Amino acid sequence: MRSMLNTTIEMGLVRIPVKVYAATGSHDRTMRQFHADDGGRIRYEKVCELDDEPVDADDIRKGIEDRDGNVVLLDDDDLAKLPVRSSKHVDVLAFIPEGQVDPIFYDKAYYLGPGAEGSAPYLVLRDAMAEKGLVALVTITLRQRESLAVIRPAGKVLVLDRLLWADEVRIPEVTGADAKVDKAELDMAHLLIDTRTGDWDPEQYTDEYQEALDELIEAKAEGRPAPKGKAERPAKVTNILEALQKSVEAADPGRKPPATARKRTAKKAARKATRKTPAKKTAKAAARKRTSS
Repeated sequence: MRSMLNTTIEMGLVRIPVKVYAATGSHDRTMRQFHADDGGRIRYEKVCELDDEPVDADDIRKGIEDRDGNVVLLDDDDLAKLPVRSSKHVDVLAFIPEGQVDPIFYDKAYYLGPGAEGSAPYLVLRDAMAEKGLVALVTITLRQRESLAVIRPAGKVLVLDRLLWADEVRIPEVTGADAKVDKAELDMAHLLIDTRTGDWDPEQYTDEYQEALDELIEAKAEGRPAPKGKAERPAKVTNILEALQKSVEAADPGRKPPATARKRTAKKAARKATRKTPAKKTAKAAARKRTSS
């Protein structure tokens, strides 16, 4: 695996050479546009919206609109002059407890390997953090952008997780999250969670959409009919408690519902029976009246 960056982790006078490697990659198939008549690739010209003329790549510059709507053009020299403290190294800001960072801040992961100068400093940092249960909060510049990140031990290697900045995480603005939860429904939800509790095994799960897409592409390439997917029909339920109970029964048929749920079901059945009683009495009274007449 080829490294994408050689840098150093710096803590005061301590310098730890590391190599940065990409830790993830997408398995999605890239969709492009083609001419339906002859299969030719469809490409787009870059056209200036002012004179409606194509523009060569050498004449294109990066830019941004300011608050007044004016276009400010920037070149590579302008961006290179920006003060980026971590442009030459990884700066350790602090060591924090593992798990303290909310997962919503995690953006992208990278592997860190020992640098060419030797692995001893790397191994010391890895084992020291592992023994203390801490991760390093750092700044690092990747692809000309400074990012906040955490470095954590993961087995034999260190992993660098690039983080979002605080103003990049949106404050939740949702409705309906302040209502009280019914005790019977909560108990049934606990039971459902118990029937599905297990351990994390990433190899157990596969991307069924991509697998089906691969089958579709292969079938179309060979001139075969496209495979048909299986349509799932969700079970019809009338309320959340019934949905939870049916889900528990499907996962573990022998599991008894909690007492709160049984009590709720019994009350519902009693109310249903009460509603039917007057109708039965009315029918019996009508029958007696017909008999006496």
